[in-house]
Amino acid sequence: MTTARWQGTVVAESEDTVVVEGNHYFPVESVRVEFLRPSDTTTVCGWKGTANYYSLDVAGHTNPDAVWYYADPKPEAEQVRGRVAFWHGVEITE
Repeated sequence: MTTARWQGTVVAESEDTVVVEGNHYFPVESVRVEFLRPSDTTTVCGWKGTANYYSLDVAGHTNPDAVWYYADPKPEAEQVRGRVAFWHGVEITE
């Protein structure tokens, strides 16, 4: 089981993560969506495509742009479709 925690709270948990470039991509169904807040931030990866972001909001604390996903990944990154990854202090444990 792979777990993502922030502020001591489990924000995602799954036995089915995909690791790409050292990042665990969790199925969107495994994420506690009540902690996600939409962000206007986007970035572009040359081989994965355009990433969109969510901020985490846990117990009154906000972690801006701590979650990213590729809504329409390029063909070579299709394995991350429907998945999200975490950073900015989100602890990932296996």
